[in-house]
Amino acid sequence: MDLRTKLSPHFTLGELIHSDTAVARGIDNTPPDEVIERLKIVCCRILEPVRDHFGKPFTPNSGYRCPELNKAIGSGNTSQHIRGEAVDFEVPSISNYDLATWISTNLIYDQLILENYTPGIPSSGWVHCSIVSGKNRMQCLTIKGKSRQVGLIA
Repeated sequence: MDLRTKLSPHFTLGELIHSDTAVARGIDNTPPDEVIERLKIVCCRILEPVRDHFGKPFTPNSGYRCPELNKAIGSGNTSQHIRGEAVDFEVPSISNYDLATWISTNLIYDQLILENYTPGIPSSGWVHCSIVSGKNRMQCLTIKGKSRQVGLIA
């Protein structure tokens, strides 16, 4: 598997499957072919429009996670990352709140989560966004610790 394989004009397979935790623990995070196809959708319908709009290159923090990796980082077994439908990311010099707000009003998504964002600290937290091939829920949440609220809370 060539990690340089482009999933979209600006994003590679290697970027969407890289994990420092997987490397440190020797976990093989190689996705099956059907997951790679879903990652292409994530790249083309979420990441590329964000890059085009903000005009800034960025690297996703987390894309695909095999079940073993997902468990190792403490995420639930229903995570859309396991199916290659979700990505966590930030765009340099763009507030994560502004990033999430733009996505919420301009893209189709299944779930958009502003995670661990602290108002007044623009670079805090990150944005989680997922997309499915069927009907997308357009669910928008803010999560900080155990607190979960509907909508983007600044």
